[in-house]
Amino acid sequence: MAPSSSENAGPLTAKSDGGRGVALRVLTLVLSAVWIGAVGLTQAATWQTEAPLALAMIGAVAAVPVILAWVLTDTMLRLRGVKAQKAALQTTLDALRQSAARTRPSRQIAPTPSQSALPTVAAVASPEPAPVDVTAASTQPALALGPQIDSAPAPLSAADWLRAVHFPNSPDDAEGLKSLRLALADHSAAKLIRSAQDVLTLLAHDGIFMDNLAPDRPKPELWRKFAAGERGGIVAGLGGVRDRSCLALTAARMRNDVVFRDAAHHFLRSFDKAMVAFEPRASDSDLSALSDTRTARAFMLFGRVTGTFD
Repeated sequence: MAPSSSENAGPLTAKSDGGRGVALRVLTLVLSAVWIGAVGLTQAATWQTEAPLALAMIGAVAAVPVILAWVLTDTMLRLRGVKAQKAALQTTLDALRQSAARTRPSRQIAPTPSQSALPTVAAVASPEPAPVDVTAASTQPALALGPQIDSAPAPLSAADWLRAVHFPNSPDDAEGLKSLRLALADHSAAKLIRSAQDVLTLLAHDGIFMDNLAPDRPKPELWRKFAAGERGGIVAGLGGVRDRSCLALTAARMRNDVVFRDAAHHFLRSFDKAMVAFEPRASDSDLSALSDTRTARAFMLFGRVTGTFD
């Protein structure tokens, strides 16, 4: 089940304040018009006596402030978009941590009146054996201990796996959060999700968001070959990320940041193992949808940077 286009437009996508952006552009347009008008009025009296070359130079000089104003406006809007992306990602990650915390079993024991003080470490390590009540033991009926069946969780479906590795789009994404909780109960999927969350957070610090990438979608048989252990040029189609700036930024962080590099290699190993478990139960349509998930796009990016597909 592929993440829909509405999912890709979730909170991890950069969202600038539309109203303020329009106001800023209008202000820049007005100032540009005022500046050009002032220059025109200043030169109106002498333009007939000026040489063509001099007029061209005056026009070029007058255009420089206008160009700088528009460059500054565009830069401010881009920075605002990056800040909005980071805030949205942080909100989603906080929701994931809360969901993961709720999935951990609670092991709190209500204290009894006799437990007013905590026992020492030695007492916990080797507690005194409790006295045996022989009378009670002799009158206790025999327990019928038949074969016990462990209540193992149901296998994670391919659709839930895909929604989980795509991550919920917002704290209100009930279906995504449900799939995430189910995936966190699966050992292989849980390791992948936690390592993916780490690298997505690190990439966001450089303004790299998976929703902004548009990689080439590999064929399902390439995913199957990768899960079977194929590497190098035979699976080169998996490295479909073409964004040069993202590739350059990621490669620089890999060279200069030890924490980033370790997190990336841990993520690649986790993805490799998770694909081995996921591929046998995935249909071709599931593997096609995999390329639209944020985790798979991060894998394509890191695989391309580390030379996995060379």
